Amino acid sequence: MNTPFQPGEYAHAHVNALHAYVPGQQPTGGDWVKLNTNENPFPPSPKVIEAIQGYLGKGGTRLRLYPNPTSGSLRAALASHHSLGVQQVLVGNGCDDILNLLMRVFAGVGKPAGMMMPSYSLYPVLAGIQGAELIEVNFTREMTLDAQAIAASGANLFFLTSPNAPTGVGFSTEAIAAIATALDGILVVDETYAPFASENAVDLLAAHPNLVIARSFSKAYGLAGLRVGYALASPEIIDLLDRVRDSYNLDGLAQAGALAALEDQAYYADVRRKVLAQRETMAAWYAEQGWFCYDSAANFHFVEPKNAAGETGPAVSQSLFDYLNEHRVLVRHFPGHRLTQGFLRVSIGTESEMQRTREVMAAWQTRGV
Repeated sequence: MNTPFQPGEYAHAHVNALHAYVPGQQPTGGDWVKLNTNENPFPPSPKVIEAIQGYLGKGGTRLRLYPNPTSGSLRAALASHHSLGVQQVLVGNGCDDILNLLMRVFAGVGKPAGMMMPSYSLYPVLAGIQGAELIEVNFTREMTLDAQAIAASGANLFFLTSPNAPTGVGFSTEAIAAIATALDGILVVDETYAPFASENAVDLLAAHPNLVIARSFSKAYGLAGLRVGYALASPEIIDLLDRVRDSYNLDGLAQAGALAALEDQAYYADVRRKVLAQRETMAAWYAEQGWFCYDSAANFHFVEPKNAAGETGPAVSQSLFDYLNEHRVLVRHFPGHRLTQGFLRVSIGTESEMQRTREVMAAWQTRGV
């Protein structure tokens, strides 16, 4: 009898050992309050819709043509927006594409990658794809950065999420500059949530040629469905990333939509104002309950709930997570790390969504009292 075909026998050993990235739950049906993937609760600028419709042309005839292969117009607009040269910008299919390109160029066998823990759980997956050793530098509960520990990690490529995910803690430009100075390698500052923060690292690029900033249109611009990200770095780093970039890596609809979003800063300033107002309201409510919550510089909170008995910990956070889910409120729970297992990550939604979330949380906290 013939032996069944086993494709894993032909795959790289490190691929067989991989565990795929696990995204937040995507519910079906209505009446959910979806606060588990840090999406923007508000629609994109109407100009985005107009631009996409304009790109399609009559009968969608533009779809038969390839998009601009380098996203030239969008790159130029991003360069102008950040007061940089076009040679310092690369556009990708979401921020994840940018992170993957960085791994392709700077990580692999003999070139370890590094990251802070806890942080974005895609980094280990990308390192595994490259067969690269992954070095973890652990945060303490205080969430402070240790530049010397990062420098001593030996990572050829180091990822720092600022503001941090999942805690929302932002880091000062001085702290990031110290790391860029101390690290003998490439420092990637993943600024997916930077539009909600008071500081960012863009001004550090001129003095630190080993610095790369990764940005996204998914959060502040409300374009998670279009998948647009970009890198800001020295022309030399951008050139290396461009060499390994997939051809036509950003479709025409995404290019048109992102360009229109970038050109409507007044609309998005109002969106950010609404998000920050709800962030402040929720932070105050958590404080009233006596729940510890990190000061957030992002569009979410990382909060440690207390039950009616005043207890905290993994069982308590799991209980609230389950109760919220039963009442069709989705948040995120990270039970796999000692610093995160007692917390929940709660995205900022609309005023009505946050009101409903508070009501469900309050019902959970007082049940049995």
